[in-house]
Formats: sequence, structure tokens, C-alpha cells
Amino acid sequence: MRVALNGFGRIGRTILRQLLASHPDIEIALINDIAPLDTCAYLFRYDSVFGPFAGTVRAETGALAVNDLFIPFSQKRDLAELDLSGIDVLMDCTGIINTRAHAARGLTAGAKNVLISGPCDEAEQTIVLGANEDQLGDARIVSNASCTTNALAPLLRALHDSCGVVQGHMTTIHCYTGSQPMVDAPRGDLARSRAGAVSMVPTTTSATRLIDRVLPDIAGRVTGAAVRVPVISVSAVDLVVTLETLPDQPLRDHLHHLAQSSSVLGVTEDATVSTDLRARPESLVIALPETIQNGMQARIFGWYDNEWGFSARMIDMARLMAAR
Repeated sequence: MRVALNGFGRIGRTILRQLLASHPDIEIALINDIAPLDTCAYLFRYDSVFGPFAGTVRAETGALAVNDLFIPFSQKRDLAELDLSGIDVLMDCTGIINTRAHAARGLTAGAKNVLISGPCDEAEQTIVLGANEDQLGDARIVSNASCTTNALAPLLRALHDSCGVVQGHMTTIHCYTGSQPMVDAPRGDLARSRAGAVSMVPTTTSATRLIDRVLPDIAGRVTGAAVRVPVISVSAVDLVVTLETLPDQPLRDHLHHLAQSSSVLGVTEDATVSTDLRARPESLVIALPETIQNGMQARIFGWYDNEWGFSARMIDMARLMAAR
């Protein structure tokens, strides 16, 4: 399996770390980013969230050299100018592809599939593993949705299949991201124009509309909001949901069972804080001590590393697309 990375920011660099550490059968055939190669090498070597890379990293002429591996590196703004012949999946991690025409330029360049690391309304399919991967079909331009959707959708899928979801509301307590300024500066969202590292910032989340797309059988039943908090990594889902029926076992035991039966959900029975979940690969780790049940209503809390876990799903999805 051969992949190419378009965009070498937070997600692109995290994907590469995971590929090098755990996926020796996947060939990284190309990295494309408009930033200088020396800068990309430096940011891969030193990471403020995950720490220094445990190996050698250097910039060579036209290549990023990691340990003994030389990965071709290009700086094309137009996907159609890349040579992607023989590439099974182009993993777009730029965060700027939002039209099918833009993504299709990767197909024109020779890639067999394009996987977008974020919402894209014009993608042929929006797929979340653990929720609707059976809908992938033969789609060649696929959105991997958002990190929060990947955390929430598998939980809702499991709850709806086992108990039925009447309605609910989710709040994501989300670490700050590059879309927020470090000091007060103009943004379209007035609250997000405030310094992200010093305040809790109430805002919106794309997960609500994406849940309706990924899980149409519960469309309109779950609302959502976000609070950005001064934490550099690891976010949380706080879901309050009304169930149609109660499980035959205590809710905590049922959630433990759902996690054990899922390839993307995890569970912890410990008292945890966000830093404890850094670099966890699951889409969501349900924190059982935070579970509260009141009749047919349940409060379910879970952690997700919005960079590491989402990057793990990008790799899983790329495998699924290439295997067709």
C-alpha cells in the first residue's frame, strides 16, 4: 500500500509518526507542503505535544530523511501538478479542501483515492469508522469527518443500536487549535477572536451537522456545542442522552461492554485527567466514573486525543479504501 501526504501540519506529522512506528507495510511515497523543507523537518523532529521524535530527522535535497528512510518532498500548491501515479490513497491534511473539484485534482494526478482529514460537504461520502463504514461503497473522494465526530458517532451508534436514542445534547470540551489567536485578534466568530490560551471560549462544533449525515437514522435528535479551553491537547465529549430502553445490566457495565465490542472505543475505570489520555489511539475513551444515570437519561463522558486518535482513524480509513 502506497500513500502520499498532502499537508504536513499537525495531522500530517502525527500520521507520519504513527506510520513509521506501527505500519511498516505502508509506503510513504511523497510528502507535499508549501512550507520550507527545513522548517518541516524541524517541526517533525521537535513536537510540543508528543515530544521529540525518537530517531534522526534531517532535510535532504528534495527529501525528508527520517532514520534510514528518504521520503520525497515537494512544494506544489496545485494537486494536479504532483505525480501521484501508483498512489493508493492521497491523504489530504491541509484543512483547505472543501470542494469535490479541488479533491479530484488528486485523482487527476494519478491517485486512486483521496481521503480528506476534515469535513467536506462535497465529498462523495463522509465516513466515520465505528458508525457508518458500511456506506463506503466505491467512493473515491471521502471525508474522514472531524475529530469530534469520530469521538461521538461511534458512541451514538452503539447506544442507538442497543438502547435507542430519543434525543441528546453533546458539549465538546475542546483544546485550543490553530484557528484561534494567541492574543486577541479579529476572527469571524467574536468569541474565537479572543486569546485562546487564557480563556474558556464558547463556540460551535461541526459535529452536530456531521452526525446527521453519518447517522441519518437519528438525524435531528442530537444537538451540540463546544467550549474551547486553554489546553494544548486532548479533548472531551460530555453527552447527555435520553434512551428508549434501559440495558439489562447497569449502565456502566453496558458501556464497558460496548467499548469491548468496538474497534474504536476505549474505556477507563480510573480517575483520569486530560493529560493521561495523550497519544491514545481510540476515537473515544469512555470515563466510567463520570457516568450518571437518572431514569431514562444518562450522562456519558469520554476523552479523545483530537490529534493522535483522529490520525489513527485516517490510517485505518486509508487501509479500508485501498483494500477495495
